[in-house]
Amino acid sequence: MSTKLQVQGDESVLLRVTHSNIKSFASDVRFSLHMIVEAVKDKLWKKCGTSVESMCLELYDDTGAKVSDLADNMRSLGFYSPQDGFRLHVVDLDPSSVTSGGWLEDTSLVEKYKISDEAYNKLDGTYKKFKERMGVQHSNLESKISDNYMEDLCANIKVGDRCQVEVGEKRGTVKFVGQAETLAPGFWVGIQYDEPLGKHDGMVKGKRYFECPPVCGGMVRPDKVKVGDFPERDPFEEDEI
Repeated sequence: MSTKLQVQGDESVLLRVTHSNIKSFASDVRFSLHMIVEAVKDKLWKKCGTSVESMCLELYDDTGAKVSDLADNMRSLGFYSPQDGFRLHVVDLDPSSVTSGGWLEDTSLVEKYKISDEAYNKLDGTYKKFKERMGVQHSNLESKISDNYMEDLCANIKVGDRCQVEVGEKRGTVKFVGQAETLAPGFWVGIQYDEPLGKHDGMVKGKRYFECPPVCGGMVRPDKVKVGDFPERDPFEEDEI
């Protein structure tokens, strides 16, 4: 004969907890069978936000059939004979509960903070103000660079020279030497790297300075370029035999 008695042996049970207002909420929670229903509700309040006073609990078996309402707050959980895998469903009876309305799951229901462009422009410390300051600093820096910046370092660098570029000791061939109107003032060296270690194919910001395969081109300052006997590396060459 089946009776609602505390089971002997295992002193705890693992239940699947669901919630009436939060459809996406599902959690496996272990409870002591000695806990009274009120203590179970208190534990669930900390997990789902429904107050103890507004909470009703329903127990379902592993087939989805309802076993019982846990109506007596002073009864132990074991009285209702829950088993591992059963579902404990939280019903929130408070219409003004934090879980009601669906906004915990659907953020489109949450009223967004809005500010006018005029009010935003009056604020300090915004990202827009930061970008404006950085733009001015960058512009001021470029304005301090002369048009012949590093020209002297280009005296021994000619188109067709083999070279090695810092950092990374990338090797390649010089394809361009001179001023670049789409870059900062001063002199630049265009490199076709032996390997696809560059950023472009010789076109920078819509201006073509030289031709090379995709992602094999780079524009660097002359002080980063060392010309000389830098043959193309053999990818199969081993450092040790």
